[in-house]
Amino acid sequence: MLFGGRPEVVGIAEEALEFALEAAEDSHPNEYLGLLRASLARDFDIRADDGYLVTDVLMVPGTETNPVSATFQSSQVPNDMRTVGSVHSHPNGVLSPSDADRSMFGRGEVHIILGAPYDSRSWRAFDSEGEPTTLDVYDVALPEPESFFDFTQEDIDEELE
Repeated sequence: MLFGGRPEVVGIAEEALEFALEAAEDSHPNEYLGLLRASLARDFDIRADDGYLVTDVLMVPGTETNPVSATFQSSQVPNDMRTVGSVHSHPNGVLSPSDADRSMFGRGEVHIILGAPYDSRSWRAFDSEGEPTTLDVYDVALPEPESFFDFTQEDIDEELE
């Protein structure tokens, strides 16, 4: 258990990690920044305790990036109890947190830094103090996200009647 009684983050879904690595590569040479969202690990048959598995990477609207930093307005961050940390890239490939990174790390349980060349070995996880931590990668089937646009013409016609 983490401080405050909140269960620990035990890992990250491979699909979520791959998404973040691809997004960071697409942002290169600018930094990439996102939030990590988690679900109960037991929902994926991982560990019987109350740990969490990172399952989503949330891109915050209005994020501003350049080659040495990425920021978003706190007013754009959703008030979401599933948010457990952050993910951002260092285009120079350095996989250790800066002082600015460490100041942001206090707002979550786990933080990931990604670096060029953005492959499966190009990332590190850190705790809220900025210390290296282990984050296992799990190959799990994630549910399809619900889509706002998940409707048909038939649904529209039915609504209009």
